[in-house]
Amino acid sequence: MKSIYSILFLILVTFSYAQVTDSIPKHETFTIASKKVNETRIINVWLPSEYGKSTDSLPVLYMLDGGIQEDFPHVANTLAQLIQLKKIQPTILVGIENTQRRRDLTGETTVDEDKKIAAVVGGSAQFRAFIQDELFQEINTKYKTTAKRGIIGESLAGLFVTETLLLHPEMFDFYIAFDPSLWWNDKHLVKTANEHLNHFSSKPKTFWFAGSNAKDIFKSTTKLSEILKLKNISNLNWNYSLEKKEDHSTIFRATKEKALIWTLNNEIYENH
Repeated sequence: MKSIYSILFLILVTFSYAQVTDSIPKHETFTIASKKVNETRIINVWLPSEYGKSTDSLPVLYMLDGGIQEDFPHVANTLAQLIQLKKIQPTILVGIENTQRRRDLTGETTVDEDKKIAAVVGGSAQFRAFIQDELFQEINTKYKTTAKRGIIGESLAGLFVTETLLLHPEMFDFYIAFDPSLWWNDKHLVKTANEHLNHFSSKPKTFWFAGSNAKDIFKSTTKLSEILKLKNISNLNWNYSLEKKEDHSTIFRATKEKALIWTLNNEIYENH
């Protein structure tokens, strides 16, 4: 388990690095008094310049670790650059700021070592209910949105993204997970993936995910890719990127551009 705690340390280092180097884009911030998680949540929203120039509604990318002192600034800046270069279509970014990250992003676990990473873990179901039952409605009321929406996250946030795809695929149209922590609960999500995929959504879904050279992660992400290949679900357009030159602290920034380009323009790429 030593390597897992090393990964968690690197996550903190990555967040600190983001605070120092990333310019904060123009954005809007509001709060939601959530009944699902029994606390007030801070929401950051970045709107592309095209939003104010047209009456058109736009798709929404929901972002975990979406605080101003987290990953929201660099992802918003990347979206702005890609939109300006016409590599992706204009998209709204909604960042969900953390309160108890390890509680919200993890499912239940029977592994004692997992339970040591925070005072409370296993709250992903309640956090997902907050997003689906409270946040979606708030965003659709405040902004001009289409029905198309996606979710993006890294590490434990990537675990949440993958868990949502397998357990509740109807929630989003596209999913992006960088180095998802699939070691959680003795790799239970990977072990049960085949069963979940037997009851997959009938609607088209897109899934892009990546694994770094972190041994506790890439073995599971690679296994998941093998399962997806064997299942060959016709309405699931997916791509797995094994990034052996990247470690857990670098993979998000190193691969975010190609993840966004592939996912938001997936029709011009082939599945793997």
